[in-house]
Amino acid sequence: MAPIAISSITGSMTLNNLQKGPCQWTHYQAHIGRQKYRAFSDNQIAMPLSMEASAKSSVLFLSGSTNRARNPKSPHAMLHSFLRKLKRSFRKDGSKVTTVVATPGQGPDRPLEVSYTDTKVIGNGSFGVVYQAKLCDTGEMVAIKKVLQDKRFKNRELQIMRRLEHCNIVKLKYFFYSSGDKRDEVYLNLVLEYIPETVYKVARHYSKSKQTIPISFIKLYMYQLFRSLAYIHSLGICHRDIKPQNLLLDPETGVLKLCDFGSAKHLIKGEPNVSYICSRYYRAPELIFGAIDYTTKIDVWSAGCVLAELLLGQPIFPGDSGVDQLVEIIKVLGTPTREQIREMNPNYTEFKFPQIKSHPWQKVFRARTPPEAIDLVSRLLEYTPSSRISPLQACAHTFFDELREPNTRLPNGRALPPLFNFTETELSIQPSLNTVLLPRHSAGTENVGTGEGGSSSTSTTAADNSSTMTPDSTTTNNSTHQPSEMA
Repeated sequence: MAPIAISSITGSMTLNNLQKGPCQWTHYQAHIGRQKYRAFSDNQIAMPLSMEASAKSSVLFLSGSTNRARNPKSPHAMLHSFLRKLKRSFRKDGSKVTTVVATPGQGPDRPLEVSYTDTKVIGNGSFGVVYQAKLCDTGEMVAIKKVLQDKRFKNRELQIMRRLEHCNIVKLKYFFYSSGDKRDEVYLNLVLEYIPETVYKVARHYSKSKQTIPISFIKLYMYQLFRSLAYIHSLGICHRDIKPQNLLLDPETGVLKLCDFGSAKHLIKGEPNVSYICSRYYRAPELIFGAIDYTTKIDVWSAGCVLAELLLGQPIFPGDSGVDQLVEIIKVLGTPTREQIREMNPNYTEFKFPQIKSHPWQKVFRARTPPEAIDLVSRLLEYTPSSRISPLQACAHTFFDELREPNTRLPNGRALPPLFNFTETELSIQPSLNTVLLPRHSAGTENVGTGEGGSSSTSTTAADNSSTMTPDSTTTNNSTHQPSEMA
């Protein structure tokens, strides 16, 4: 093999000058010319990798051990001295510090060193492992999602996350690659902002106490979910796994952020998609019918299921299987008509379903459930995908009118999180709704952002004589803002 220059690290040094040893080299975002390499053992120096070009320089770090070269000025010693700085080390307090070369989540590909410590596992699944860690430079807590990278393809989650910038979507701070235990394994690590709670945990807390979440919190959480969906749908991106577990919450500020874009996809009309997607309780009926040409309206159905669950204190459609899931839906919505079935999947129009009448929505929920909440659920959980209201229309629904009142505060006395810092992109989605989405008082209290999703906008404190959102606070206006545009 011809020598490969590593000029970015050691000047004119070449790999064939290095002494072989028992050490193992690990590739981090290497881009040497137009090829990428990973040196991994005694018998082979380097091998090409089919990974996306995310870094513009060659950076390696020592993950094994080796004997130092006797000559301190030898290429081996020089490289060892440099790599030792990137090696896992220890702080004075004994905690381990890991330093990697990572690429910022947004902006140009400019790799930089990132050090973190206090690493611990906080979640795992078929996708991989999630760690919690603390950045050494800022002390900020982050979540690191580690997933096995298929070297044949670009990682869809990474591609999507790099496009997103919104105040209600978890932020990708950095990403980097690491090696696995096996020779050819390469892992993608997504460094995300860390948010401690989820809607699922909050709902479970109230459920154990045989209580439902206060209606004011439901309004706050669902509004922010719909706003995040409006943003990603405007980009053609479908999340495809909306559920309480993927809704992060900051209990102090009341901010909700959508996370886990591992199932997300940019939907293109005419291109087929897999139908076995989305967690069962929140799976839209067209997916159960096996549709492969679905739209972003599957996220709207899932959001409707989340809203209904928060109002009920339990899942509205708790199916034990795909078929049983459809049975649970039919119990509430009744048997779909032939036209509704055609809209979901034309292949099932001749299938004979038992005829069951729909259950009145008022009887599905508790007597104290606000009628505006029931009305919103009924507009979200429609068999026909095109009949479901859009996320932005949901934001404009009267159920959320309390949030638009100028003196509303959180129960802890703090001001509401930014809710009306819509960007020009957001306001261009359905302009006819803007008069409702932008309360008069918001013009002087929140700046309309110019970026992708209002992440740079700020909210000022509400008036001193403001009222507080209480557990029993509900809207008194039973009128509904009629949707003027159907997506």
